[in-house]
Amino acid sequence: MKKLLILLVLLGSTDPVEISRQNKLKSKAETAFEHGQYEVARNNYRTLYDSMGVEDPAIALNLAHSYYALGDTANAKLKYQSVTSYNNRKLKSIAYQQLGVMAKTPQTLNESLQYLKAALKADPTNEGARYDYEVVKKLLDQQQENQQDQQNQDQENQDQQNEDQQNQDQENQDQQNEDQQDQQNEEQQNQDQQDQGEQSDEQQDQEQQQQDQQEGEDGEQSDEQQQQPQEGEEQEGEEQENQNMSTKEKLQEMNISEEKARMILEAMKNNEVQYIQQQRRRPTKQQDSGKPDW
Repeated sequence: MKKLLILLVLLGSTDPVEISRQNKLKSKAETAFEHGQYEVARNNYRTLYDSMGVEDPAIALNLAHSYYALGDTANAKLKYQSVTSYNNRKLKSIAYQQLGVMAKTPQTLNESLQYLKAALKADPTNEGARYDYEVVKKLLDQQQENQQDQQNQDQENQDQQNEDQQNQDQENQDQQNEDQQDQQNEEQQNQDQQDQGEQSDEQQDQEQQQQDQQEGEDGEQSDEQQQQPQEGEEQEGEEQENQNMSTKEKLQEMNISEEKARMILEAMKNNEVQYIQQQRRRPTKQQDSGKPDW
C-alpha cells in the first residue's frame, strides 16, 4: 500500500503525455547518434535539454557528445563542463575525460593532464581516462624534454653565435690593429726616407760647401804659391842686381875692368883646382926614414 502511494505521488508530479514525449525524443536521439546522424541527435537532445528543460546529466552528456561529433567544440566544451557540476560521479568522470581529450594539443597538454586527473579522481575505475592520462603524461614529458633540448640547443647556438661574434670581433680588431700598424710602419718608413733624403741633401750641401771651401782654399794656396816664387825671383833678382851693382862699384874703386876681373877670377879658380889635385896625389902613410923613397 505504501509503495503504491509513492508511485501514485510520483506519477502525479509528472504529466504522462510529457513523459512519453520525452522518452520518444530521447529514443530518437540515441538511435540517431548510434547511426551517426549527429545533427538529428543534437536537435533532439537540445529540445529535451533547452526547450523542455529536462535536467538529466545523461541528456546533457549526450548533447555534448553530439556537438563534439559535429565539430562544434565550443558548445561541446560548455556542455561537458555543465555535466561536471552534477553529482553523478561516473558521468562527471566521462565529462572530465572528454575535456582532457579535447585539450590534448601541444599547447594545452598541462590543461589536458589536469582534466584527466580530475576524471580519475571522480571515478578511479575509468580505465579510458587512465589510459588517456598516461598517454598525455608521456607526451608532456617528451615535450618538456624536447623543450629542454631545444633550450640547450638554443643556448649552445647562442653561445656559438656569441663565440663566433667574439672571434669575428677579435679578428676585426686584430685586422684593424694590423692595418693600423702597417699604416704606422709605412708612415714611419716614409718619414725615415724623408729624413734620410733631407739628411742626404744636407750632407750633400755640406760636402759641396766643404768642397767649394776646399777648392777656394786650394785656389788661394795656389795663388800664394804662384805668387811666392815670383816674389822670390823678384827678390833674388833684386839681390843679384844689388850684388852686381856693389861689385861694379868696387871694381871701379879698384880701377879694374870687368874683363880683367874675370881673368883674375878664372886664374884663381885654376890655381884652386891644381891645389886640390895635388892634395889627392899625396900618400896617406909616412915613408920609413931608413928606406929610399922609391
